Amino acid sequence: MSLLRRFLIRPAARVLSIWTGPRMLYGWRNADGSWCPHTRVSSHTCLEGGAGLVLGDHVFVGHFSRLDGSNGLVVEEGVQITSHVCVLSHSSHGAVRVMGRQYVRDPQPAGYVRRATHIGAYSFIGPHSVIAPGARLGRGVVVQAYSFVRGEVPDFAIVGPQAPGRPAEVLGDTREVDGPVLAQRPELQRLYAEWAGHGNLNRALAAASRPPSEAAR
Repeated sequence: MSLLRRFLIRPAARVLSIWTGPRMLYGWRNADGSWCPHTRVSSHTCLEGGAGLVLGDHVFVGHFSRLDGSNGLVVEEGVQITSHVCVLSHSSHGAVRVMGRQYVRDPQPAGYVRRATHIGAYSFIGPHSVIAPGARLGRGVVVQAYSFVRGEVPDFAIVGPQAPGRPAEVLGDTREVDGPVLAQRPELQRLYAEWAGHGNLNRALAAASRPPSEAAR
C-alpha cells in the first residue's frame, strides 16, 4: 500500500490539484464594464451579487474568502483581502431566529439586514476576519486577523479585537508604521502621496522623526 501511495496516488493527486486547486485569476471586469487588469481574485473565492460588487484595480482577494455585493460592496484600489475573509452587505441571522420556518417563504423577512459596505483604498484585511454589513473602512486601514469589524473605521486606523470575541477597535495608526520606511526610501514618497495625499505623507514622515517613545503615543 505504501508503494501504491508513493508512486500512484500522490502523483495523481498532484496532477489533479493543478486543475482543481486554488489559483489566482488575473484581471477583473465590473458589471459596468470597467476593466481592472491588475486585480487578482482567487478561483476559490465566493462572489455574490455581482451586479452590486465593484472592485478597483490592483485589488487582491485571496483563497476561500466571500465577497457579498448583493446590497452594494465597493472595494477601492489596492485593497488586499487575505484568505478566509467574509465581506458582507446583508445578514439573515436575526431574521431566521424571529421568523423560524416562515423565513424561507417571506420575500421581506423581518429583521433582515441590507446595508452597502465600503473598503477604502490600500487597506489590508487580515485572515479569518468578518466585515459586517454597512461597515465603512477608510483608506490605508489595517484589519488584524480574526477581527469582526462594524460601523465606521477612520483612515489609516489599525483595528483589532481587544479581547477574543469582541468587535474590533482602533489600536493604532498605519502612518506610524509607514513613516520610517518612507524616510529610508524617499523615492517612494511620491507614490505614497499619490493616493494618501501630501498631508498624510508629511504626518508619516513627522512620526518617523520623533523618538520611539513619542511616536508610540
